Amino acid sequence: MPKKIAIILGSDSDLPVLEKGFKLTEKLGLDFELRILSAHRTPEAVTEYIASLDERGIDVIIAGAGKAAHLPGVIASQTVKPVIGLPIRASLDGVDALYSIVQMPGGIPVATVGINASDNAVLLAAQILALKYPEITKNLEAHRVEMRNVVLEKDRKIQEKYNK
Repeated sequence: MPKKIAIILGSDSDLPVLEKGFKLTEKLGLDFELRILSAHRTPEAVTEYIASLDERGIDVIIAGAGKAAHLPGVIASQTVKPVIGLPIRASLDGVDALYSIVQMPGGIPVATVGINASDNAVLLAAQILALKYPEITKNLEAHRVEMRNVVLEKDRKIQEKYNK
């Protein structure tokens, strides 16, 4: 399967936040390419990488960043591919990153998920990809059934314990 998702982080210290997301990519049968690039420290490398997305087979980008969180907006300004901003809790409990990502100027949209919500970023990327690759839909549907079954099993156990 060709690479379809680019995951770009501003720092390697953000990698632990992506653990849930990495597990979901595997579960959903998605391929990704991971890069550490900074909007501030490596702007030329960001531009070069974004220019190569088509030849790399990338359809959607997840950009994770903390603090001022400029990376998702910088990326979105250089491509019309969908960009999902993942605010990372690095300071101010992540609210600064959330505000920075969610307040993109008109005309340069960045979809935004919750703080540290790499699982939702991957799920949103998968939903976008499913428009082009229908086989991903089956994996998304199976994931939803699994989540439903987990909740129902927890409910059953709670009822047994407390509703006697």
